[in-house]
Amino acid sequence: MTPKTTFFDLQTGFAPETESVSLKRSLSTIKSIFSNQEKAEEILSSEDRLVYEFYDLGIPEKEGNIAYGTSILYPGKVGDEFHMTKGHFHTILDTGEVYYCLKGHGMMMMENPEGDVEYREMRAGHSVFVPGRYAHRTINVSDTEVFVTFFAFRADAGHDYGTVESKGFRKLVVSDGQGGYKIIDNPKWNSI
Repeated sequence: MTPKTTFFDLQTGFAPETESVSLKRSLSTIKSIFSNQEKAEEILSSEDRLVYEFYDLGIPEKEGNIAYGTSILYPGKVGDEFHMTKGHFHTILDTGEVYYCLKGHGMMMMENPEGDVEYREMRAGHSVFVPGRYAHRTINVSDTEVFVTFFAFRADAGHDYGTVESKGFRKLVVSDGQGGYKIIDNPKWNSI
């Protein structure tokens, strides 16, 4: 591999002139991550909105490389639950990851296999280190603004989306009804 220069817009997260791959997640492809399935179906009956997209900036998945990219999480809710990413563990479980907020207001939700839950609020200029062994997802807590982050992690770490998709996180971030948010227990976990 040779040195690489990448352009991405600090305000939008878009990387239009690179060899990056844009991956888009609409509500229909991730509806199972939301606790209110009836509300998800109601929304889908009239629109299949884009919830988030991310740009993988093309670093080979090889030991010693550092993968990086941007994630753009759009404002919106499904019921009272804010838009969020699917969330994942790394296949190499002990892999850490760094996220840097470029724009917006959001949350990093983290949980390890033992059930320890951590969450950090993020605004432009904030970074969060996600330790190894923690599943993680970002959540946009703004009703009007996109939440844009830059991320970097060990390129050969892989992604395990299935574990999070099957069980979810123990906590949810929902609207408090007054323009803010609150963190509550996930009702799906109470039924397991």
